[in-house]
Amino acid sequence: MVSADQADFSDEERIRALVDRLNAYIEQFHGGSVEIVTLEGKVLKVKLGGACLGCPLSPSTLHGWVAGTLHQFFPDLEVVEAKE
Repeated sequence: MVSADQADFSDEERIRALVDRLNAYIEQFHGGSVEIVTLEGKVLKVKLGGACLGCPLSPSTLHGWVAGTLHQFFPDLEVVEAKE
């Protein structure tokens, strides 16, 4: 069920807001970051930064935390890490 407040925003806006919230938490408590690189259809490319760079737990952060949280709200969304 979608509340009246949620109906006012597109899926893209809600995805961006959720990634912003995830980023704030990761930044504050872990010193890392996550940002959107592109959102095309159902494919979201994100970039991990800060303390996440080179961290052996970054795959868990990406797949378990970022993708897992986004899938709770957007089950059809494919979350992939942008390779640079």
